[in-house]
Amino acid sequence: MRILFASLFLISALFAYTDLDAKSFYKLTQQKGVILLDVRTPQEYQEGHIPGANLIPLQLFRYIFLGGKGIADKKILVYCRSGNRSAEASRMLESWGIKHVYNLKYGILDWKKHSLPLQK
Repeated sequence: MRILFASLFLISALFAYTDLDAKSFYKLTQQKGVILLDVRTPQEYQEGHIPGANLIPLQLFRYIFLGGKGIADKKILVYCRSGNRSAEASRMLESWGIKHVYNLKYGILDWKKHSLPLQK
């Protein structure tokens, strides 16, 4: 039984990024020093993105090693359309040693649902 709990703990530690709802995610975007990553396609980004977002499509994301580039201790906010691609990107960031990763749980769809600001 102890082995089962230890295994579950280790698995949860591997995927310890934080899922946030749109309102909580928005509050974090207002803080200084955060890095906001949009992992959607360039076309999706052009249709509307969260102000201040940096576009790094997930298709390219996996080829970019960001760890050790001065961001390991910064808050990294990641989003996509529905939360699936950003969850994958969040796991990658953590595997690169990024300590504070936040995923917009239901993506920009939830952001729009709450009428939060978009930039075109």
